[in-house]
Amino acid sequence: MRRPLIAVPARFSATTSALRYAAEVNARALIEAVWRAGGEPASIHPADPAHADVADRLARFDGVLLPGGGDLAPHRYGAADTHAAVYDVDDLQDAFDLEVARRALDLGTPLLAVCRGLQAVNVALGGTLEQDMGGPQREHRHLVHPVAVERGTLLERALGAEKAEASCYHHQRVERLGTGLTVTARAADGTVEGLELPAAQGWFTAVQWHPEDTADRDPAQQALFGALVEAAHGRR
Repeated sequence: MRRPLIAVPARFSATTSALRYAAEVNARALIEAVWRAGGEPASIHPADPAHADVADRLARFDGVLLPGGGDLAPHRYGAADTHAAVYDVDDLQDAFDLEVARRALDLGTPLLAVCRGLQAVNVALGGTLEQDMGGPQREHRHLVHPVAVERGTLLERALGAEKAEASCYHHQRVERLGTGLTVTARAADGTVEGLELPAAQGWFTAVQWHPEDTADRDPAQQALFGALVEAAHGRR
């Protein structure tokens, strides 16, 4: 049986020594997690949505994984000022990721959103972000911590548990929820760690953490990728 084709928007990288030039990349751990789950991961080029129909490009795929990356530009969610901690903003990356989030949900394409991906979905649906959580004592960088998962959610069914150990790397978090979104997981400090859209046409869940960090040794985290690939199988 053919592996479901999973679109993974590439990230821009200013330096990649093996290639000698700036590059478009995806984290190897993320790609390997999709492969282990039985999917065929395919990086896609972040082209300007004004000149390339994103819905048409996504139509050939069975699922989408919207990965982590740098910060979204604060003006994307109506902020008048930019916090000094905001980093790696790229206008083209933002435009593409936001359009991928909208079109995948519109098409009912199975969608797993990770870290920045969760934030992109929230902003695409009209939500806002807290630009900085407050520095080293409050941010969730280089941190593995427990999250509590809401019962009866797609996230709980995917993980197979109401608690999970989440590997995090983020200094921003959801402030105001986008239209129709519900919270499916939280950290002990109240940070939103999971989102879903009950009215979504297709399978969709988002996590603020990086499941790929520990998926090779934590069956619950690998199961998230399995749930995406299973939904992609069903859609095809």
